[in-house]
Amino acid sequence: MGQGQADLAIQTLKECARNGEWLCLKNLHLVTSWLPVLEKELNALQPQPNFRLWLTTEVHPKFTPILLQSSLKITYEAPPGLKKNLLRTYESWTPEQINKEGNLSRAHSLFCLAWFHAVCQERRNYIPQGWTKFYEFSLSDLRAGFDIIDRLFEGSKDFQWEFVHGLFENAIYGGRVDNYFDMRVLRSYLEQLFNSRIIGSLNARGKKMTSFPYSISLPNSCSILDYRNIIESLPEDDKPDFFGLPANIARSSQRMISSQVISQLRILSRSVTAGCRFDREIWSTELSPVLNLWKKLNQNSNLIHQKLSPPVEQQGSPILSFITLEQFNAIRLVQSVHQSLASLSKVIRGTSLLNSEVQRLASALLNQKCPITWQSKWEGPEDPLQYLRSLVARALAIQNWVEKAEKQKLLSDTLDLSEIFHPDTFLNALRQETARVMSCSVDSLKFTASWKGRIQEGKLQVKISGLQLEGCSFDGNRLSENLHDSPSVSSVLPCYMAWIPQVLNY
Repeated sequence: MGQGQADLAIQTLKECARNGEWLCLKNLHLVTSWLPVLEKELNALQPQPNFRLWLTTEVHPKFTPILLQSSLKITYEAPPGLKKNLLRTYESWTPEQINKEGNLSRAHSLFCLAWFHAVCQERRNYIPQGWTKFYEFSLSDLRAGFDIIDRLFEGSKDFQWEFVHGLFENAIYGGRVDNYFDMRVLRSYLEQLFNSRIIGSLNARGKKMTSFPYSISLPNSCSILDYRNIIESLPEDDKPDFFGLPANIARSSQRMISSQVISQLRILSRSVTAGCRFDREIWSTELSPVLNLWKKLNQNSNLIHQKLSPPVEQQGSPILSFITLEQFNAIRLVQSVHQSLASLSKVIRGTSLLNSEVQRLASALLNQKCPITWQSKWEGPEDPLQYLRSLVARALAIQNWVEKAEKQKLLSDTLDLSEIFHPDTFLNALRQETARVMSCSVDSLKFTASWKGRIQEGKLQVKISGLQLEGCSFDGNRLSENLHDSPSVSSVLPCYMAWIPQVLNY
């Protein structure tokens, strides 16, 4: 399905229903807005007994539930794991494709391509430590990569592997990646797998090749069976070092999956119609933990009643301007959340009428999701209870930051960046204030951190605590790899941070 196919699909649907034939409509996730029309036509049909309609779609949040409920559902999911992924790739290739012209370097290049494709896909199982998000690496990327390698080995001209790196990074696989750090990982894979040390020169037939990474030796042949034997010898469970991930990544992944399962079970345990229509008893039972927690958090504070005028820009101190603005936005957010929860409480008690805004708020909270109106003002935890706790804790902590900043004692104290909403903006304010003190441009400064005491070149510096590290351990002197039983997240010792002048070498 796609643009211009709707009328043809309806026409074919009527013909098949009339003649008792089978029809398959593919990729309905591309035309979710058209699905109500399909539902209407299905309800109006009087098909022959032998008529069958097959629909294929990927998971889509806007796919109409009525169509799903009226269908028999079959889910196809490829078996996970690097080994299974490589086997699928080599099952899709013929012996002639591998053994073309008996070119050993070409056969090795195709194995590197299959490994690269499998690593890119299976790394998605470790989000957000693997990739930061789910990227749609697909069979079309593999086919495009195969065509590039196939053309590279046509003729006898030498070529540079940087050419392959550029096409894969900018046009094929990298065309789907929109995160700088993910792009660095992708580039690292390309440089590790596609190079002359592994694959050798173009005409190196029969030459003993350098060992493949991960203690795998490529066969000295172009037979597809030899490559399948190597794949069969791989372990069923993926090793973290296949992806360049820490040894304890499985613990982080299992914790993330467990949290998702628990969240989904909580949603399933709730009434199906709770979020769809107003039921005072259900809403009161399900939402009372949120309302009671908010009341408890604000018992000993005046945040919800505090009045602040919009801050005026402080000409002398960017840091003080930032802290004052952070306090103003924190109190405004607390009061906004309080207003929305108060409206919800009034609806449950029957002292106010239900409106669309309260309906959306209740629907999100009943589904264990943080309301979009809250997240748009501060992108905090997705769990509503954790969001409320973090919000109040930060709002109270900022009060202390303001007092220290007004007394010019902020930078002389040890600070915890988790106490503010926008730590990146604080570091930028420190950069601006440093530039004013040193009478230089902001662009001429570079960021530095030290675990060995104060920074000599730093005119303004701050001691930061509460830092945490994932993927390795750091004792203040050196990084060390995580072991299988290492904790997922480890604390980092306090350090000094500052902006210092760059040393330009011409």
